[in-house]
Amino acid sequence: MGHIQRRCVRHHGLYRRPPRGDQILLAAGSSVEPFWVLYGMHKTAQVLEILERYRIGNLRKEDVGQMSEDMSDPYSNDPIRHAALKPASKKPFNAECPLAILVQSFITPNELFYVRNHLPVPNVDTETYELEVEIEGTNKTATFTLDELKKFPKHTITATIMCAGNRRGDMMKVKPVKGLNWGPAAIGNATWTGVRLRDVLLKAGLDEDDTSYNHVQFEGVDIDVTGKMYAASIPIWKALDREGRRPASVRNEWGAYPQRPRLSYTGYSSGSGGGEKRKVTVSKVESDSHWQQFDYKGFAPCVDYDSVDFSKSPAIQELPIISAICVPSENETVQVSEGHILVKGYAWSGGGQKIVRVDVTADKGEKLACCQFRCAGYGIAASALVLDPVVEIWAKAVDSCYNTQPERVEHIWNFRGVLSNAYHRVTVHLKR
Repeated sequence: MGHIQRRCVRHHGLYRRPPRGDQILLAAGSSVEPFWVLYGMHKTAQVLEILERYRIGNLRKEDVGQMSEDMSDPYSNDPIRHAALKPASKKPFNAECPLAILVQSFITPNELFYVRNHLPVPNVDTETYELEVEIEGTNKTATFTLDELKKFPKHTITATIMCAGNRRGDMMKVKPVKGLNWGPAAIGNATWTGVRLRDVLLKAGLDEDDTSYNHVQFEGVDIDVTGKMYAASIPIWKALDREGRRPASVRNEWGAYPQRPRLSYTGYSSGSGGGEKRKVTVSKVESDSHWQQFDYKGFAPCVDYDSVDFSKSPAIQELPIISAICVPSENETVQVSEGHILVKGYAWSGGGQKIVRVDVTADKGEKLACCQFRCAGYGIAASALVLDPVVEIWAKAVDSCYNTQPERVEHIWNFRGVLSNAYHRVTVHLKR
């Protein structure tokens, strides 16, 4: 293999100098099919169009057959999910709850909780599972089995988890962005019971008065084809929260495996630390993982892949205020009753901020109707006066720090398609 031509095999073709990427280039000179099988969310028309420019030939049929026999599906053991979930991708499986169902209950049913995977679902054996905790720069390390973790004091919280790419589909309507085409339901609310991360760290020997540490890093049990594990980090003050609102929780997750060990953080992106963990490291620096350094970050609308400097943007931690209309749905025909229609949805703000108000309008802001909450800090149930046969309903929320949503998605568009929290808009047809 020379510097002029790199060969890779995909979709039975030969391609010259494939698109760059540290992991994909590991396949230079041989098959990249395992990489494309693993990162199935990139099998899009846009990516295939880019690849087509590099095609230099096609494989012989006999070679294709041999190659196909050698390939195994890393997703073959993934759990079967509920049929009501709306997939954003199938391999890895990512899906959201139907909007009308999402607002039926303050607590999202386990089976209908949104699913966010970057890699195949790991088969966690609860009998042999161990969580390793390391205090970096010292000889303090500890290993806890699941049974040992269960002996810690139990704590229960109700916490909302949301993907940083929730409502990415709104940004895609402006212009293409990288990532899954999420609607407004990459979010869920659950009751979590488990062990406080603070308690685990102190048991492992961390001195909470030692101010030399700034971050807590998490390494997952899910592994990609290069052997790298999903990893991210949070600030140490979040991990040592004395109020105990951020437990390293254990719950039955989506019917996949009983008592899978997970980490949950109130008000944080699900990419910051959610998921099954095998190692926790108290560190002076944040995680150097791809996801922390080159993925979950937000940028200005003028930044693109050619001009981006990832080092100049912080990793997403606490998420901005957001809301979404769940009922009625886009282009639905709605019966008008005494000049009004019923609008339902959700509102949520990161960092533990309370929702204090949600406004809806059916006349582009000329008149705003304040909503009534079904549950504190969550949910919309409001009536708005409507006259036209087709109306666009807007919703915006305000939290306890008086943060509110930007009016237009164009103003916050970014090439990663994250932090999409502009006014939510739904067009409906009225039936009188």
